[in-house]
Amino acid sequence: MKETDRNFDGIADKFVRNIYGTTKGKLRHLLLLEALKETVTNKEPLQIADIGGGSGIMSKAMVEQGHKVTLFDASLDILALAQDYLKGIPNITIEHASLQSVPSYTAFDLIICHAVLEWLADPLAAISLLYQRMRPGSRLSLSFFNRDAALFSNALYGNFDYIAKGMKVKNQVRLNPNNPQKPNDVIEHARQLGFEVEKMAGIRCFHDYMKEKPADDAQFNQLVELERLYMFQAPYCYLGKYFYLLLKKPA
Repeated sequence: MKETDRNFDGIADKFVRNIYGTTKGKLRHLLLLEALKETVTNKEPLQIADIGGGSGIMSKAMVEQGHKVTLFDASLDILALAQDYLKGIPNITIEHASLQSVPSYTAFDLIICHAVLEWLADPLAAISLLYQRMRPGSRLSLSFFNRDAALFSNALYGNFDYIAKGMKVKNQVRLNPNNPQKPNDVIEHARQLGFEVEKMAGIRCFHDYMKEKPADDAQFNQLVELERLYMFQAPYCYLGKYFYLLLKKPA
């Protein structure tokens, strides 16, 4: 059966709870903000596209930094949540659109595409399309589910049969990404297109391997500081459950 892109119509509430109602979701958001800090802090207002922006968590954070955001998402159910969450907040436009259906990204200084690639049938083709539709000098903030980290964690849990099957199952759980990517494959593809790699980082290099997750706010804050300290350093960055790239299209 031919693979198709996936969205979260019908499971939007469950998806948002699963992502942002847990320490892993809160940590991912904090670390993505850390990765973006130099790009968006104390800058003239940027025009930002938040592709697959979901319920609007990142879009809201960008507006609070003084920027103008257009949130795109392919799921009408998710966008209903975003409309509610972002109600009354200025400088945000919400549009129903997939990554591929936006005809041009040339109006934007920064394109945010976080945790989208792994839900697409052809992630590398999506990166190529973004490069073609971005204007020279603009940047792409890209994060994606790390296939290498997924293999490593499954080995730790003893899921050897699952690994032997290529980490594919017949009955795909809808909240499990079906197309994680290897960081080196994405980096090589981006460079071949012409992107300059300005930054790379691991998102959640330690959290997902912990036997016991942080028991209280004090432990969570300690973990956040540890993640921030090592997220840009090899080899730890390559163990992040999500991998992060800041890419620039040359002027």
